[in-house]
Amino acid sequence: MKEIFEWNRLFFNELPEIFLLEVIFRSTVMFIVLLLTLKLAGKRGVKQLSIFETVIVIALGSAAGDPMFYEDVGIVPAIIVFMVIIILYRAVTWLTGKSKKFEEFIEGKTECLINDGKFSVASFKKETLAQDEFFSELRIKSIEHLGQVKHAFIETSGEVSVFFYEDKEVGYGLPILPALFNKKNKIIPENGVYACTFCGNIEEQKAGTATCKVCKKEEWVPAIKTLRIT
Repeated sequence: MKEIFEWNRLFFNELPEIFLLEVIFRSTVMFIVLLLTLKLAGKRGVKQLSIFETVIVIALGSAAGDPMFYEDVGIVPAIIVFMVIIILYRAVTWLTGKSKKFEEFIEGKTECLINDGKFSVASFKKETLAQDEFFSELRIKSIEHLGQVKHAFIETSGEVSVFFYEDKEVGYGLPILPALFNKKNKIIPENGVYACTFCGNIEEQKAGTATCKVCKKEEWVPAIKTLRIT
């Protein structure tokens, strides 16, 4: 029967002191694994916090939680985990301040998703943000169509920043309201101004079928030119 406040078990869980080297190794490996996993998960997975900040929160939370609940987890190894995490935190912070490339790898960089009312297709493909999800972000900002948007950026935090055209500059744009966007079709019913549903390119089309001059897609929806109401 184990005794209460058996000090060797409480602090070291009856493990040899050399085990602390394994704790340092485990902590370093898991820190790197968490960092790379969240990096690959993309910005939307860690919105509000940077990838690096999220790693710190998860690592410290795990290190603090386990020795609180499991008697087979010693307190001293948990303290070592904290020390390793703080050292790694300081090292990564120092490296991000010294190397722009390393900073962009860890934190990511701001990408332009809409330029002059059209999708920046190359930038959009780099992100894990789905089109429906992106449209939802724009609708929250009272945007009806891309013709109201001069530029839109996805920040390193995962937030979407939007810059609008003045009312007199608003042009035809791809509608993002579900009732209008869902009217997309490869068959153009009548002559008019249409928006490519893939890239947002605006073209005057005649009834029939057409290929987008920008992205070569063939699905269209009637473009609209309404002003933004706030």
